Amino acid sequence: MKISSSAEATFLEQVFAKYDFSKEDSALLADTLVDADLRGISSHGIQRLAWYLNMIKEHIIEPKNKPIILKETPTSLLIDANQNMGHIASALAMKSLIEKTKKSVISVAVIRNSNHFGTAGYYSRMAAEAGLIGISNTNTRPLVVPTNSKDAFLGSNAFAFTFPADPHPFVFDGATSVVSGGKIQLLAKKGEQIPGEWAIDGDRGVVKDANAAEDILSKVAFTEEQPGGGVLTLGGNSEENSNYKGFGNSLVVELLTGILAQGSISADTNTGKHDFSQFFMAIDPSFFGDLEVLKGNVESMFDRIRNLDKLPGTQIMIPGDREYKRYDENKAHGVSIDDTTTKQLQDIATELNIQSPAAL
Repeated sequence: MKISSSAEATFLEQVFAKYDFSKEDSALLADTLVDADLRGISSHGIQRLAWYLNMIKEHIIEPKNKPIILKETPTSLLIDANQNMGHIASALAMKSLIEKTKKSVISVAVIRNSNHFGTAGYYSRMAAEAGLIGISNTNTRPLVVPTNSKDAFLGSNAFAFTFPADPHPFVFDGATSVVSGGKIQLLAKKGEQIPGEWAIDGDRGVVKDANAAEDILSKVAFTEEQPGGGVLTLGGNSEENSNYKGFGNSLVVELLTGILAQGSISADTNTGKHDFSQFFMAIDPSFFGDLEVLKGNVESMFDRIRNLDKLPGTQIMIPGDREYKRYDENKAHGVSIDDTTTKQLQDIATELNIQSPAAL
């Protein structure tokens, strides 16, 4: 069904408030999920809600805990998320980096003892909206199988990069694996097949059934059992297609997050603390030249790319173009919710004695 983004936000704020999040934190969490759905990134939108609530019930997430600033300089920040939602500490970090970067050109933040933080692009866009370059990384549960391995070890380890531009910022936001686990989860909810070479079994055979792939991922990510298999690195199943480059990208994020934060690496988050780590950077491009000139140069480059000769019936799009187009469309016409998630929302509403979002 389709629901309005405002109805989604209201429902989410009510749910998070019922689970003891502050009014401010409830509004932030709701905004991150609605933002993902508006941009067509349904894997990180409201379909994650039941998953988040289960982690709260299991005390993996502690809503009443507040992030703690452990160390701070004019250009750096180390934060303990204190086992709360990653969104909360991440927004705190980026807001602080924006202030620091406007004074010092560049600044970085590392977060430890965190949880899932939604879409990486949400925080990088905060920087872009302030006229800054933004970089956001996170490690995750072990989902990704390194080159030539049969076992998952790395996280999907998201990387987002934004640069100020018109009519909207440049936004690259993606996993360092072929796909995030959430997209397979969404296909499984819909009962659909996996369209590409995304997941493999314990013998590195490609898995097309989304439910079978989701079963593999749930075991490698949430239990000590390691049946083999997982999500492929960028480059796919074959070393001949340079999948070691995707492997390397995932390792870079792992070093900047779990290692630098002195937290768990992705491979160890399925047992013990279940802690994730995040890394953020902000850079002021105006130090290097007039911001409006830089933005104009960016747009000129993108327009040249969009107008290159192309295959019939295709369109050349810059990263971020599709998401901003969907944002405007979904804001006007509502966001789509799959049937399984719709049922989950109704069950949550009944449990909490609140109204579930009405269909448009």
